[in-house]
Amino acid sequence: METAMESVGWVGPLVIAAVKALVVLAIGWTVAGMVSAFVRKKVNSRPEIDQTLGNFAASIVRWVILLLVLVAVLSIFGIEATSLVAMMGAATLAIGLALQGTLSDLAAGFMLVLFRPYKLGQYVDIGGTAGTVVDINLFVTEMVTPDNVQIIVPNGQAWGSIITNYSHHDTRRVDMVFGIDYGDDANAAMAIILAEAQADARVKSDPEPWVKVTNLGDSSVDLTTRIWCDAADYWNLKFEMTQKVKEAFDAKGISIPYPHTVEIKKEG
Repeated sequence: METAMESVGWVGPLVIAAVKALVVLAIGWTVAGMVSAFVRKKVNSRPEIDQTLGNFAASIVRWVILLLVLVAVLSIFGIEATSLVAMMGAATLAIGLALQGTLSDLAAGFMLVLFRPYKLGQYVDIGGTAGTVVDINLFVTEMVTPDNVQIIVPNGQAWGSIITNYSHHDTRRVDMVFGIDYGDDANAAMAIILAEAQADARVKSDPEPWVKVTNLGDSSVDLTTRIWCDAADYWNLKFEMTQKVKEAFDAKGISIPYPHTVEIKKEG
């Protein structure tokens, strides 16, 4: 009987250690979240510091605290910090091979924050995937599409891809092409387009609006207009200008041709 009791005597201390570990883990997880949120709030409250840096710093603080919590939990089970360091040193190669993708994302995260090809709130295209950047942390970049779909891009892939930043500059050029019939007056049509552009307060006067005949198509004379506006006005201006030019063409008798299908029937 005593032998059996001795054989299971380790269960009690193990259960106690497990409970302590869970408590430390829960407290550490909560503290990591609170401190991370505090750092993010403090850094982002400084107008001279970009929010991208605030979120990234908060992410670093969170992971450092969690690493310390892990060391504390292991120490509860009798694994000392020095032993843990020795074990990690011996397993460095295996960990590096197993987590090379994660380590690559970590390194790329620092590069993204250092060179900042994009920031929070900017609309970007990363390797063919477009969306508004809502978070950049140690390992991933989170974006949201215009139709509110979440996209997670590993930092390693983001850093190694072609990045198109549509929000980097304050202004953008709007290019639009309007086709008119060959029988219509091209100069009159260009005057209509130019008048609509100049009448819109969102259109910049410098560079000045530009309208030219750019192509003689199969069924239309193509008129290209180039106007500049604030980046935030790009889509609304493009949509509304298209509608206004169409309505002005209709009012002035300028026709917009469209492809026709001709069917030839053989008799007999």
